[in-house]
Amino acid sequence: MNDPVNRTMLLVDIEKFSDRDDVEQAFLRRMLYDVVDRTMERAGIDETLRLRADQGDSVMEFIDPNFPVPQVLRSVISELPAQLKAVNRMASSAAQMRLRTVVASGFIALDERGIWVGSDLNHACRLLDADLLRAALRERPGDVALCISQSVWAGIVRHHHLGIPAEEFHEVTLASKNGPLPAWLLGPVPASGQAAVAPGAAGPAPAPAPGASGERPGPAGGTEAGPSGGGSASTSAPAPAPAPAAQPPAGIHFTGGAPVFGGGLVMGNQHGVSGGRVDGDVVLGSVGGPPRPGRTPNGSAAGHAPGVDTPEQDGPSPDGRQTPGSGEAGPR
Repeated sequence: MNDPVNRTMLLVDIEKFSDRDDVEQAFLRRMLYDVVDRTMERAGIDETLRLRADQGDSVMEFIDPNFPVPQVLRSVISELPAQLKAVNRMASSAAQMRLRTVVASGFIALDERGIWVGSDLNHACRLLDADLLRAALRERPGDVALCISQSVWAGIVRHHHLGIPAEEFHEVTLASKNGPLPAWLLGPVPASGQAAVAPGAAGPAPAPAPGASGERPGPAGGTEAGPSGGGSASTSAPAPAPAPAAQPPAGIHFTGGAPVFGGGLVMGNQHGVSGGRVDGDVVLGSVGGPPRPGRTPNGSAAGHAPGVDTPEQDGPSPDGRQTPGSGEAGPR
């Protein structure tokens, strides 16, 4: 490979070249050569000051670094669109063409097979192939879209040389497989010009949810760290337990339908029951027959007014135990 040399680079590409048939493509290539040659001649750049590389649907011109870059830019900005318009006027609609152009600078070298190589050239080719530049040409009425490299902007354009409208250039960032590329676009930035992120230039990954591992996004509810600190031990916080249903107070409740008994479960012969489930007959007051000893027919104790409770004097229970209320403290 030869030693690298510094060159001003002009890259020109035909829009939708592959959509044409072979006859149309051959005609478009001749038109492209004519337009670029006339543009270089009007700028004063003869064939001894430039080298050409043919890329099929595009052409690359490597201009001698001693030739003024502002003069190259003025010719590309004004003369190239004029020459293209003159050619398109004489061509049918199927043979008309529109062009994407890039002006850059840097070092290039010629390898053993006669191919120009270099990182600066790769940078310029990615600007030419960027989706934003394609969108700019697609959305504007003119037939030319121009993009310049950061070095050309910093060294030439921003200084407002005669015939170079620096205020019409807009800073853009183009996506590529090697990451974002800064550049400057002549004319308005297209609304749909942001390209899909290329492989290798996807940018920062979205932050995982708090407590989630770095391998996959955590759930919306958050996670807890596992035993090793990296995995998730649970997928979400446990749901709050439902509130227990309110229990009825002790006693017998009639709310329609079957009666509800509050309290504990009562089995066997019991006295003074205040609630619970009762197996067998439940007797409230007198249901007929002779009154119990010591009771009046209305259920009250003898010698006392109705509605006034008095301690009951019941006999011993069948099993010989003293019942509550008999005067002796029985088992409770």
